[in-house]
Amino acid sequence: MKTGLWMVVIVFLVGGCTAIGPATIDRDRFDYVSAISESWKRQTLLNLLKTRYLDAPVFMDVASVINQYALESEIELGFAWNGGQTQSIGGRGMYTDRPTITYSPLMGEKFARSLVKPLPLAPILLLIQSEYPTDTILRICIQSINGIDNSRYRSVGGNNADPVFDKLVDLFRRVYAADGIAMRAKNTEAGVNLTIIFRPPTHATAEADLRQLKRLLAVDTHLNAFRVVHGKFALDANEIAVLSRSMLQIMTAFASGIETPPEDMAGLYMDEAWQRKGLDKTHSRPWIHVKNGASKPDAAFAAVHYRDYWFWIDDRDIHSKSMFNFLMILFSFTERGKQEAEAPVITVPTN
Repeated sequence: MKTGLWMVVIVFLVGGCTAIGPATIDRDRFDYVSAISESWKRQTLLNLLKTRYLDAPVFMDVASVINQYALESEIELGFAWNGGQTQSIGGRGMYTDRPTITYSPLMGEKFARSLVKPLPLAPILLLIQSEYPTDTILRICIQSINGIDNSRYRSVGGNNADPVFDKLVDLFRRVYAADGIAMRAKNTEAGVNLTIIFRPPTHATAEADLRQLKRLLAVDTHLNAFRVVHGKFALDANEIAVLSRSMLQIMTAFASGIETPPEDMAGLYMDEAWQRKGLDKTHSRPWIHVKNGASKPDAAFAAVHYRDYWFWIDDRDIHSKSMFNFLMILFSFTERGKQEAEAPVITVPTN
């Protein structure tokens, strides 16, 4: 065998080492992003189902992903002359991929408190200014405005919204769409001061909506700038009191609209308990439509197996997908629990 051929084999066996590092970034980064994204959707849907059935939701964070690669090669050359010339050449290569993923349960006093305490008002106003649908944000994130109550959801039971709450939300949406509302946040030593500014509309219809909105809020109709405070009731006509919902309340509200299998009596009992406690869900459209069945769906935006049934959001259901994504954004406002070093950590070699 020619010397040149041996060199070709050597280059073939060891040359791949130079391609492991940079070449894996494009593949691994997007593969792991897709996998983590899918698992996050499934975890969120599962926790909504757990909330629906009064089961304890559990959140598991992917704390780190470490991938190690190794490429080992070995070359054997041999020559023998025994009655004639013989030659041999051999090689062996071994490629190893060792991904290690660390899971960290979100737990502790800090995380628990972030689930039950009301969402901060500043991010909610920021979402409105970021062109998210105003009425959607108010109906999901706000419990009351100047004493006008939204629907109240509890673990079992609740109360329907004040009859004028929907009118208030609709007026706010229309005035904001007419560029009649602006929001301002100012950082001070005491915290963030929020102000809602009503700007005189340019046409008569929006002007009439603004007058009606001020009357519903019971604020001074001669003023256009109002302090925003966190609470149910305003202390004077110069401020607007806004009581936001907690993430647990929002999860319960989302979960209450999930349909359960007709043969599953646990879901029926939950519906009856909600109705006995004063919450009539027949007047409100579910924020997400979750289908269920005995077999795994073919095309689903997110699907989980729970209580011997499959539950999923149809990939063609644009409304449910949009609302589900909004819920996942709201989870970004919750604080994490204790540091990973203080909480139980599960590190799993996946090979």
